[in-house]
Amino acid sequence: MTVPIDVAQPKTTTGIELVLVSDEELESPYRVIIENDDITPMEFVILVLLTIFDLSIERAESVMLQAHHQGEAYVATLPYAEARERVYNAHSAARSAGYPLSFYLEPEA
Repeated sequence: MTVPIDVAQPKTTTGIELVLVSDEELESPYRVIIENDDITPMEFVILVLLTIFDLSIERAESVMLQAHHQGEAYVATLPYAEARERVYNAHSAARSAGYPLSFYLEPEA
């Protein structure tokens, strides 16, 4: 008599999630949104908006104030790859300076 044996394959996880993005998605427009926090100085936020997102001083001040008063604000619409890179650079600059400044992306409707 033969008894079937169920041999389960070992499952391994690395904790890293791989997300594949098509070329079309890389070029599709995404909105960059800044979130308010109570720690990052307003001057630093303006500096990031000027240097990383290439906003004018008037627009940077307006975005910063809107985020400050409303909790978040629209920064710019960019192709996904460029938006992701700029958000990464902004987060890196903020963390290097010890601030929790945060941005997120959402698909353009």
